[in-house]
Amino acid sequence: MSERIVTDEERALRDKANRYLPGGSIGNMSNDLVIREGRGGRVWDVSGNEYVDFLLGSGPMLLGHVHPEVVAAVREQLERGSTFFADNEHAIQLAEEICNAMPCADKVRFASSGSEATFFAMRAARAFRKRDKILKFEGGFHGMNDYALMSMGPSQPLEFPLPTPDSAGIPKAVESEMLIAPFNDLETTTAIIERHHDELAGVIVEAFQRLIPPKPGFLEGLREVTQQYEIPLIFDEVVTGFRFAYGGAQEYYGVTPDLCSLGKVVAGGYPLSAVAGREEIMAQFDPNVTQPGEHLPQVGTLSGNPIAAVAGLTTLNILKREGTYEKLFATGRRLMGELQRLLDEAELPAKVVGEPPLFDVFFTTDDVTDHRSTLRADKALFSEFNRLLLERGVIKGSSKFYVSVAHTEEDVQHTIDAMSSAIAELRG
Repeated sequence: MSERIVTDEERALRDKANRYLPGGSIGNMSNDLVIREGRGGRVWDVSGNEYVDFLLGSGPMLLGHVHPEVVAAVREQLERGSTFFADNEHAIQLAEEICNAMPCADKVRFASSGSEATFFAMRAARAFRKRDKILKFEGGFHGMNDYALMSMGPSQPLEFPLPTPDSAGIPKAVESEMLIAPFNDLETTTAIIERHHDELAGVIVEAFQRLIPPKPGFLEGLREVTQQYEIPLIFDEVVTGFRFAYGGAQEYYGVTPDLCSLGKVVAGGYPLSAVAGREEIMAQFDPNVTQPGEHLPQVGTLSGNPIAAVAGLTTLNILKREGTYEKLFATGRRLMGELQRLLDEAELPAKVVGEPPLFDVFFTTDDVTDHRSTLRADKALFSEFNRLLLERGVIKGSSKFYVSVAHTEEDVQHTIDAMSSAIAELRG
């Protein structure tokens, strides 16, 4: 392990950050790194320290950083213009590709962030059903809009289906429009839906909630009960879209929702997101077919801009190539298996949880199946593990190893060695 170098340039930048940014940060990562560049599966900070990157910009860089074909496509479009506030060929082609890929998608509407995509998916469900309430799952993350921030990560959860805000600044009235259910508990969820079905506009869920896979039958049962009451089911696929399979979590788990939100991978590292879904629900966005007063306006200055659209379209075309997902899953399976093996050999109580493209560890002996079970894990030990990995040249988020197709054998071996050393230090 080599000691991290901190240059005067980095210290000066950190001083500026503390002076001009709340909390000395843009609001994402909480460590003191200032990243200068990334290539493939690695990044470098401004002091020149090198890291194997499992943060991947919080997920969008599934192909790795600075993929030459994506860079070439973006460079070509830059010479033609960055945005027009009008239809462009790349956005139209990207919409077609999304509809061909996602089982639920008949039509697409673009936005610029995942928070917008989930917000407009919920609004579309309300407009279609002419109801107000949305059911979401405790611990589910659907971005930074007010509705999504209800019971996103409560440390003192309330009795279901009562919501609790996870942020200051949310109007009290929002609480009355959200219902909360426990992920992976079909019996309780079904009972809530049956009790409130006539009030519900929609149900939104991460099919893979943060790091927690669905139990067998959970998504199928959720689909069944929402269909029974004709309640739109929304899959938040901002994270899982084009990551778990080309058709997202809905293809991977074999359950088709009515709507989905997309972001991250679909934009190839640029600001673009989308709502996609059944034609009769997506028609709420079309002023030509809705009744007066029932149209759902959705305007964004940079929505579907050609730079992000061509980056996304190029990324998706690369992902379709033979062997891409096989490589991604093989890398993830190896890392998951080695991490669990090292933890078991060290006799540390820990569970590696997730799917090969996206996983992490919980320091607990309990099964992790919902938000409340995550609260029993040792968070201090987990934070120390992340810190020790960073010292050893492996960067990840506060939770999640995002795996890319760019991670090489050398990257994987470096990471396994770093895990082994970090776990040995944790064990003492």
